Amino acid sequence: MSDTDTTPEGAEQAAPAKPVNPDLRWYVVHAYSGMEKAVERNIRERINRAGMQDMFGEILVPTEEVVEIKNGQKRTSERRFYPGYVLVQMVMNDDTWHLVKHTNKVTGFVGGAKNRPAPISEEEVGKILGQMEEGVEKPRHKVEFVVGEYVRVKDGPFTDFNGTVEEVNYEKNKVRVSVTIFGRATPVELEFSQVEKT
Repeated sequence: MSDTDTTPEGAEQAAPAKPVNPDLRWYVVHAYSGMEKAVERNIRERINRAGMQDMFGEILVPTEEVVEIKNGQKRTSERRFYPGYVLVQMVMNDDTWHLVKHTNKVTGFVGGAKNRPAPISEEEVGKILGQMEEGVEKPRHKVEFVVGEYVRVKDGPFTDFNGTVEEVNYEKNKVRVSVTIFGRATPVELEFSQVEKT
């Protein structure tokens, strides 16, 4: 090592960070409903084939996790916030517009002029990303009960009784309902699957 070499050892081993294009903006693309993931995949494939990776950033299908009970089993599934829409971070020019617009199962861009769509604001993007993050950290239940809500028991020894929700326990998937038996309010603990909203 010479005196003029000032490069610290190991510096060349660090991979350079991918430069972020300052012209990237978020656009909303309208897709066939139920085909959002396919559109995301198709756009990525077309970007790679065209060699336009530096003109595009992220491509998102905004989703959240939803917990539902089926046959006594707890299942987590994904639910789309905006069915039929995909968010694309891109530099808008004629080439990128044509690439996205002519992707299979894309019907067009949302907002702006016909051939010059308007980007959505950073504030709107922040809200959507926040919703997605929250949906992963705290999955939402498909059926949500509210204390004081009137429900009907549809299964078990209290079938066809009506009552008022007193307590909801999402961890155990149980709800405590006050039903009237022989003229007296009686609290009964039931599974989510045993009650329905009236």
